[in-house]
Amino acid sequence: MNMRSSTGRQEKANNADRSRNGLSTTARPALRVQKRWQPRARRVDTAIAPRAAAPLSHTELETALRQEALQAAQRGDHQEAIALFTMILEQNPSSARDYNNRGLVYFQSGDMERAIADYNQALALDSTLDSVYNNRANYYATQGKFLEAILDYDAALNLNPTNVRAWLNQGITLRELEMHDRALECFDFALRLGRLEAHIYAERGRTHHLWGDWNAALADYQRAIERLLLPNTATPGGAARLRLQIEVWKDELLAPLESEP
Repeated sequence: MNMRSSTGRQEKANNADRSRNGLSTTARPALRVQKRWQPRARRVDTAIAPRAAAPLSHTELETALRQEALQAAQRGDHQEAIALFTMILEQNPSSARDYNNRGLVYFQSGDMERAIADYNQALALDSTLDSVYNNRANYYATQGKFLEAILDYDAALNLNPTNVRAWLNQGITLRELEMHDRALECFDFALRLGRLEAHIYAERGRTHHLWGDWNAALADYQRAIERLLLPNTATPGGAARLRLQIEVWKDELLAPLESEP
């Protein structure tokens, strides 16, 4: 409601009432002077008047909370990230992706019980999310449940053959089972996808190393280091940590040679 318009109309009505109430002719000049000096109501140009920001829609609010949660997780602020994902799930309990996200943060914080519960809930809501199978497989691998891990990696890759992280993680798990030839097949396929090359070369080099092919191992370690020197290299856990790991593996490989007389 425009209160100024309403007030203006009331002032005009009051003035009309005064005329009809039979003011004397001697009073009229005084009335004209009074009107001449009467302060006018201040008008605000609606074109430039400040307007209140429109409230966020439910979807916009959910997106904003999710971005904030992901940023908190990247900073390592697990409790903040979990709290924000929980807020989203309270409003949208059918969001399989957010159960997956919260499960991953629980996993990163070491709360394995809640992590697997969220992964299972995510798959109960949507069994087509390959990233959930990959994350749950990582959980199984850390618990020594390698068969369950391999099955979940296979499920992720059946849903999305270009999931490079699933190829990479499956290769690592197969290496831990000393299935080096199959592990190398996973790394070779992952390299064809053209992403995370530094990490894949490092893990393939480690596989060659443990299998006894030291020349191939050194070559892959060097390829990994060269990829890390490229600009905008994105690797899980960060380039600095991966470079340190590669140097440790190289030292382990070269130590027997350096100790020979």
